[in-house]
Amino acid sequence: MKKRIFKIVGISLLVVLIGIQFIRIDKNNPPVDESLNFFSTESFSPEGMALVKNACYDCHSNESKYPWYSNVAPVSFLLADHIKEGREELNFSEYQSYSDKKKNHKLEEISEALREGWMPIDNYVWMHSEAKLSAEQRESLAKEFDAIRSGLGYAKEESRDHDEHDD
Repeated sequence: MKKRIFKIVGISLLVVLIGIQFIRIDKNNPPVDESLNFFSTESFSPEGMALVKNACYDCHSNESKYPWYSNVAPVSFLLADHIKEGREELNFSEYQSYSDKKKNHKLEEISEALREGWMPIDNYVWMHSEAKLSAEQRESLAKEFDAIRSGLGYAKEESRDHDEHDD
């Protein structure tokens, strides 16, 4: 009896797994307006720019690259969700459309994420070794983002009392 139940459950799971392969995620990137791109006006070192593009752009820009496993459900669903959430939180492709207050807040969050090591997320780094940042690279990038923030006229020590969605 138990074997029969396991067999039915196993076959059912296999049918569901095969069936969800026909559900495709949207891999179309929104159009990129270079005048809104973070690097269109912000001064950044070439090394820093390369690190940001390798470690951040797949989830935090309109220039996502979809790897082979983006064709395999349910991984594709998780990937699409990561990209959607990443763009909502910070989108380097739309950065110049942010208000100065929102830019300040995002720059502060970026520096914090780099220094505390919670970005890029671990499961992204596991699949993208080029996104792995050393402690020195993290600190160097954080300093570049801090310098841009200072250029906006905000003090490094300013408290985090900004609503991230303020415009």
